[in-house]
Amino acid sequence: MISSFCSGLLALVRIKYINYLFGAGVAQDAYQAAFTLPDLLNYFLIGGAASISLITILNRYRETGDEAGADRALSVILTNMLLVLGAGVLLAEIVAPQIVSLTNKGFPPETHDLCTALTRVMLPVQLFILTGSMMGARLQVRKIFVYQAWMPIIYNGGIIGGAVLLHKQVGIFSLALGVLGGMFVGSALLNTLGALRTGLRFRPVMNFRDPVYVEWLRLSLPLMIGVSLVMFDSVFMKRFASSERGGVTLISVAKYLFNAPFNVIGPAAGAASLPFFASLFQRGRLYDFSESVGRSVSRLFCVGLLVSAWMIALGPWLMDLFRGGRFSRADARETTLLFTILSITLAVWAVQGIYARAFYAASDTRTPAITGTLITVLSLPLYWALHQAKGLEGLAIASDIGITCQTLALAVLLHRHRLVSLMHLEGREIALSAIAALCAAVATGSVVYRLPVAHTYLGDALTLTVGTLTWGLVTLIVLRLTGSKLPGQVLRRRRSAA
Repeated sequence: MISSFCSGLLALVRIKYINYLFGAGVAQDAYQAAFTLPDLLNYFLIGGAASISLITILNRYRETGDEAGADRALSVILTNMLLVLGAGVLLAEIVAPQIVSLTNKGFPPETHDLCTALTRVMLPVQLFILTGSMMGARLQVRKIFVYQAWMPIIYNGGIIGGAVLLHKQVGIFSLALGVLGGMFVGSALLNTLGALRTGLRFRPVMNFRDPVYVEWLRLSLPLMIGVSLVMFDSVFMKRFASSERGGVTLISVAKYLFNAPFNVIGPAAGAASLPFFASLFQRGRLYDFSESVGRSVSRLFCVGLLVSAWMIALGPWLMDLFRGGRFSRADARETTLLFTILSITLAVWAVQGIYARAFYAASDTRTPAITGTLITVLSLPLYWALHQAKGLEGLAIASDIGITCQTLALAVLLHRHRLVSLMHLEGREIALSAIAALCAAVATGSVVYRLPVAHTYLGDALTLTVGTLTWGLVTLIVLRLTGSKLPGQVLRRRRSAA
């Protein structure tokens, strides 16, 4: 989480600098949309399958003390998948123009051609992600997260560095080159060095019939062929937003800024929890497994509610920090509305990853894959209809509705499969946090809207400081007065970490 917080701050610098250089126009629309094909390739051939299924397998070898077997399993799976993914990257390079047309139907020819070129530059980065994910799985099984913690920091630093050093020479392509460099160093190189330091003995082994590869494929195939709204949410939004000049940039910036706090409390907790959940399940401690998942979901949801209140109350001043250069005040205002709508479901986005990982820990990848596919297919008409009715704001509303449905479906299915009981959710704590979030949002909004209107970065910073202090103070007071256990739990975690 510390790494996610630091990388989140760096991501804000990245967004600000990119907005300043390129604004909401053709160049940044093309750049933001250029991630779609690489991300789809990642999702269907790597995605969570690379590390999630591998963690389950490696954890079994570690429980029995068979380190040599674990090393061979990693070698076979990584070698085979590098060959498969390499072929996928080559095919994607060829069909990139057609995929860009399909996923961004509203782009004019100039934006389409630029997006295609940027897509082709960034496609090989998936090879670095695959290597880093699989090497990182070995580290996660050993409860070592420090190498993966550096990945998002180096990734964001690579993009910023590319922009600073090369934007005058190659324009928007400087960002694509930064993506390549940042992911090579931050994902592939760093995680490989970390795995080797733990004693990994890797040697290339190509054998598509090897039993361990067949087992990994059996676990991973549902994740590869299934789809999830977590991935396709951005695809859908960019697809419909491409019909408006600057629309892809505005919805992407709102999503990036929403993801900054989400990436601190969501994926970090999910990555750390999977090895722990898998260990409990494989040792047959089913009650402890259910209780641990319920407790994790409850606490994460509580924190998400409180952070969501902060984001909604201070959204206008947060967004105003990102105007400047070619990103106008009008662009910032429109982004504020999108950001506020998305912020409503921060807690839901955070916990859906925990519920999905509970299935993965139980070696059930089929159920979340089928559920995600159904929710995604049913959501597509919703995105279309709300975009037709309310434009970009409709896309943000559709995102909220879709992810809420997916999270509720996962929770109910875990309960029905007798894996995670809904009774293990800490309902009282969630209710108290909701009350505290509402009080904090109202109090913070009341205070900041009474301050003198400031249209400078310093004025925004002062308003955010006052608002944050108000939010924190009101939150703590309400939680203490209502007898919530959340402050004590957070303090105990901090003392334990120290």
